[in-house]
Amino acid sequence: MINDPVLAVAVRAARRAASVIVDAARDLKRLPAHAKDHGEIATGADTEAENAIIATLRAAFPNHAILGEESGEIVSQLEGGATGGPNTLKWIVDPIDGTANFVHGFPYYAVSIALTHGGEVTHAVVLDPVRDELFTAIKGKGAQLNGTPIRTSACVRLDEALVGTVFPTRTNPKMAAYLPVFNRLVTQCAGIRRAGACALDLAYVASGRLDGFWVMSLKAWDVAAGALIVKEAGGRVGDFAGGAEFLRTNEVIAAAPGIFNALREAVSAAPR
Repeated sequence: MINDPVLAVAVRAARRAASVIVDAARDLKRLPAHAKDHGEIATGADTEAENAIIATLRAAFPNHAILGEESGEIVSQLEGGATGGPNTLKWIVDPIDGTANFVHGFPYYAVSIALTHGGEVTHAVVLDPVRDELFTAIKGKGAQLNGTPIRTSACVRLDEALVGTVFPTRTNPKMAAYLPVFNRLVTQCAGIRRAGACALDLAYVASGRLDGFWVMSLKAWDVAAGALIVKEAGGRVGDFAGGAEFLRTNEVIAAAPGIFNALREAVSAAPR
C-alpha cells in the first residue's frame, strides 16, 4: 500500500468502524429473523462505527471538518471552525453504506471514508468488512485493492456490459424519473445488478467486476470515496449532463472509459 500518512489514518478509522460492524453482525445472527431488536442493533452499530471514525480522524486532524451520515456537519476544532472555502479540508463519512443489507444479514455493505480539499476528493477508503477487501485511492497515485493496483474493465460495448445501480427508496420522488431509465438500460446492457451499497458498487467498477454504474438518488457520503477510486483506476465519473457536479446534483454515472459515453447517452435518452 502507498505510504501516505493521511491515507493511513483513514484506513485505521475504517478498520475501527469495521470491528464495530463485525461484532454487531454477530449479534444480529443470534436473533430470530426480523426480530424487533434488529433495527436497534443496526442503529447502534451505525452510530458507534461513525463515532469510532470521527474519534480517529479528529485525534489526527483536529483542524479538519467532518460530514457524517449520522452526525451531520462537524466543523473544525480550531478557532473559527471550518470556512467552507476552497482550502477547507473535510472528511465525508458513511459508517455503513448498505444499512438495509446489514440489518437483513445480506453480506454486501461497506465503510466509506473520503477526504475533500475544497470540493475535490483527494483520499478515499472503501472497506468491505465481510470479505476484508480494502479499496483505497489517492488523487494522482492510482487505486488499490488490498495493496494491489486495480483497473477498470476493458469493456467497449454497452450490450456486453454488466452495470450496477441503486434504486431510489419507495417514497423518493425521483422514483418516477428513475424507472424509465432502468427500463431503457435493462434492454441495452448485458445485465443490471442492484446490490444495495453504492460505495461497493463503485469499488467494483474500479476493480472491473462491474463495467458501469448509475444512480440518481445519492448523498455525498454514498459516492465521494468510490468516485475517486473509480477515477484513479482509470474510469470516468460524471453527472447526467456530462459534467463533474455529481456531489451536488445527486446524479452519478461511473464506468470503464470504453462504455462511459454510451451509458451516459442511454441514461440521457430515457424519458424523464
